[in-house]
Amino acid sequence: MSKKLSVLIVEDDDVSAESITRSLRKVAPDIEIIHAEEGKTAIEILEKTHPDKVIKSPFLVLLDLNMPVMNGFEFLEYIRDSKNLQDTVIFILTTSNDDTDRSRAYANNVAGYMVKSEVGPQFAKLTTLLSAYRSAVELNS
Repeated sequence: MSKKLSVLIVEDDDVSAESITRSLRKVAPDIEIIHAEEGKTAIEILEKTHPDKVIKSPFLVLLDLNMPVMNGFEFLEYIRDSKNLQDTVIFILTTSNDDTDRSRAYANNVAGYMVKSEVGPQFAKLTTLLSAYRSAVELNS
């Protein structure tokens, strides 16, 4: 990965979040990674109202669907209804392999839908995808 990029991981499972972070750091040690445990915290970070966490542009979001407080679909709907955040690039990274969840996510304009069990050991396929994405796509700053 050569272009600057920040990643917001929205994931309530600390083990998964840590595995994703380690995997991304192996490929791109310079990548900025911010972790939010659920959707409301992620919105605070994106809206720049969180007391401690800040994310720099350009960024993308890795979103789990099944979380407490505000789940992934509630987060997606909020983001897509927000004038300032509606163009946020969001990839789903979830345990759900349900076609209904996949269809609902794509109806909310996600950039991709990945099932955790299918992205390989230590999220290898995820890092390959994000590396290619960062190299090929022009993201808004």
